[in-house]
Amino acid sequence: MIHRTTRLAIGMALLFLASATLFWPGYVQYDSLAQYEQALSGRYEDWHPPIMAHLWALFGTRGQAPMMLLQLAGYWLGFGVLIVVLAAIGRRVAALALLVVALWPPFLGWQPVVLKDTQMLAALLAATGLVAMWRLRERRLPVGVWIVVALLLGYAMLVRANAVFAVVPFVVMLAWRRPRPTPPIRIVLAALLALVAILAVIGIAGPINHRLLAATPSGVERTQPTYDLAGIAVRSGDPATGLSPRAIVALRRKACVRPYFWDPLGEPRRCQAEVATLATLSPGQLYLRWAAAAVTHPIAYAGHRLAHLNSTMRWLVPFRWPGAAPPQANEPNRLGLASPAARATRWQTVAATLVETPFGWPIVWFVLALIRLPAAWRRGDGAGRLAAALLVSALALEGSFAVLSIASDLRYHLWPMIATAIAWVLVGRIRVARPALVLLALVLFAGLIARVVLPAPPQTYVGMLG
Repeated sequence: MIHRTTRLAIGMALLFLASATLFWPGYVQYDSLAQYEQALSGRYEDWHPPIMAHLWALFGTRGQAPMMLLQLAGYWLGFGVLIVVLAAIGRRVAALALLVVALWPPFLGWQPVVLKDTQMLAALLAATGLVAMWRLRERRLPVGVWIVVALLLGYAMLVRANAVFAVVPFVVMLAWRRPRPTPPIRIVLAALLALVAILAVIGIAGPINHRLLAATPSGVERTQPTYDLAGIAVRSGDPATGLSPRAIVALRRKACVRPYFWDPLGEPRRCQAEVATLATLSPGQLYLRWAAAAVTHPIAYAGHRLAHLNSTMRWLVPFRWPGAAPPQANEPNRLGLASPAARATRWQTVAATLVETPFGWPIVWFVLALIRLPAAWRRGDGAGRLAAALLVSALALEGSFAVLSIASDLRYHLWPMIATAIAWVLVGRIRVARPALVLLALVLFAGLIARVVLPAPPQTYVGMLG
């Protein structure tokens, strides 16, 4: 007779195979096509992560299917190990809850889409599963497992630039043996250590991409300061931002600065000419001007960033705010990359409906992470420590969007949302304080009212460009 744990592991493998069959051969979007073309040509640039294009190149002309299989394998490895281990230690309800999370259509529906975000998610989930295999049983991870986890986390940081804000806090929390109770100074020192590590990783990412992975510079590092300088200029009217009074008037008249994304400023047919003077500055000069403008006009800067943060967190936005639902077909292409069959479209249609519920709002998951962190912090066992690491990782990544973010797609938030869901299950049933429930209720109420009263947004990329 097959052991119950073995049967469950086989079930997880079957779910991986079922997912691969359902979504075969996977989805590609605009970014995916650009990376596949680089993989085929052998010429790489850093607008998209070159490590992903190098990996894709190993599969030759087999299209998106191999990359989709890697993503689904990481997804189901992470969830599968968590589910099997929880069941093995007697937490069957928690295992069932995690299965529901893994099968939640908006989460699973994004995973066959070949993108840097889903590559990052797969790597982080696989690493989480490997850590959980030992931590949930109160055992030390073998050195070999730590090496595999380090490789997965390193790939996650190279495949998605802002993943460093999720990975470093996650590692610090896993490695930190905190005393109970924890002195505040220890928390401050741990935060400073994480900050130093984040800056170090950011500093070496460029040389790795350009020298080791042979990617040519594309100017991608200019997008963030350009977006913020234009936002500050429109709100303050100050030409010291590097934009002339005439350009500022044009930016306002053409509504070039959109909370949703930076894209109008990069489009030649929209607003690229209005920010052309910023393109004449070196990256160093551009970043210094960005910092100076933020310090000189803190209210304008805060207003601009908060408007974008609200958009990307999908809080006070209209119903069907774009960029949330997983795709139902491929981006049109001449590379022979076909879309999945109609059965996958039906799944994605369900996902598109469910993603409009509060479970599709990153702001709700952010609040849920805040609510659950104290309980995870107090719980001293392996499940509590892993949950705390996941929650700090989720909160740190979401917090980084307040400063470093130029677009509002839901896929940027998949890791924080899923990490928070896993953490809630790991912590288990703990009473939530009334103030936390009031905060959650206010967030939900305000978000629902916004979706009722705000006008419907365009549903196409061109429409959002204006």
